[in-house]
Amino acid sequence: MSQPRLADRHDSAPNRGEVPSRLIAIGVAAMVLMPLAMWLANRSATLVLGLAVIPFVAAAFASGQAGAFAGRARRLFATPLGLAVAAFLGWALVSILWSHRPGASLRAWGELVLPIVFALAIAVSGQFRPRPAWLRALALAIILACLLVMFELASGLSQRAALGVGKLMGFVFNRPVITALVLAIPVIHGLWNLPGARRSDRILAVVLALAVAVLTLRSESASARLGVAVCALCWGLSALWPRLTLTAAGCGFLLAMIVAPVLGIAAQNWLPSLILNRFTVMTGQARIDIWHSFGEVARARPLAGAGFGTSASMQDHPVAVEVAPAHRQLLGAGHPHDMPLQAWAETGAVGAGILIVAGLLLLMRLRHLPAREMAPRLALFVAAFAISVVGHGAWQGWWIAVLGAAVLWFGPGAATPQGEDHV
Repeated sequence: MSQPRLADRHDSAPNRGEVPSRLIAIGVAAMVLMPLAMWLANRSATLVLGLAVIPFVAAAFASGQAGAFAGRARRLFATPLGLAVAAFLGWALVSILWSHRPGASLRAWGELVLPIVFALAIAVSGQFRPRPAWLRALALAIILACLLVMFELASGLSQRAALGVGKLMGFVFNRPVITALVLAIPVIHGLWNLPGARRSDRILAVVLALAVAVLTLRSESASARLGVAVCALCWGLSALWPRLTLTAAGCGFLLAMIVAPVLGIAAQNWLPSLILNRFTVMTGQARIDIWHSFGEVARARPLAGAGFGTSASMQDHPVAVEVAPAHRQLLGAGHPHDMPLQAWAETGAVGAGILIVAGLLLLMRLRHLPAREMAPRLALFVAAFAISVVGHGAWQGWWIAVLGAAVLWFGPGAATPQGEDHV
């Protein structure tokens, strides 16, 4: 996944000798510990990213980079992608005006915005540039988190039962599993392609990939298993046929966004029973029924939606009376388990259209990268989108924070499109 250019040659390379190394070390430690933090508390990614912001921004100001910090931020928001993201956040905020619970919607909006701000602040600080030692540390942290989750699943969560903490159900590890997958993608790429990469680094990359793959198979997260499969397929194909794979990914993204309001109908009519029966009850027919319910909401309020953040209590929204009685009960599912459908249901065609533009702009940036750099970033985009199409709520803060951290771990230099200055 590509990071926009943050600075030109004149302000992009702060002298490391002048930057307080202890502050940077604290920030890096927080970033490295994210997968372990998610194992302990499966919504903690936003907090971890927020803790990392403080030392990185402090290091930027302590090294006399305050002016560069502001300049990078301005240039970042002036890009087409930056403007598209800002437009969606602005429209989402406006849509709260017709929410039935404005306070809850505003909190949901804040949960979305906060990790975005944290990730952008770290990026424009110019202090986080992944080094080989940092990549190795994160790889080890992810592997350890994978082992801990697998141990807990194998033991029937006996440790948490003894401590009396958390929900004693296997699905609580779905978020740490997805976190391990998303963060592993830039780390595997980074370790494999280090200048003068040692054999040990590539072995570590392979071990990391195997640990994540085994964890997803042992977990209850069908969306994580889908993400692994899509990631591996896309990474391999884009390394061989980058333009064709990128085009296919763009078409798939566009199609998924457009058909979201009728996703339930399409899945019910076209998804083969052989595939549907392989899923558990919650990820099978019940998921399709939820898509039916929220699809009716999207079709009832096609332009502006029901208001940002309303999915959590959609059964109490006035639009519920416009949904067929047979489908109203599942409006209480909390969210549609499909990001495009949630965007349609809450922000209408306006919000969904802005997200389509943002996604296509991001893919257009990737097309300027060499195949070796484009492949893992496209794999991250496709895997994350596939997970969001069948998984959790679209705006959950932990998810946005994990995605932001993954983009940061790719590092700014290698992701700079050809013809642009490096960060």
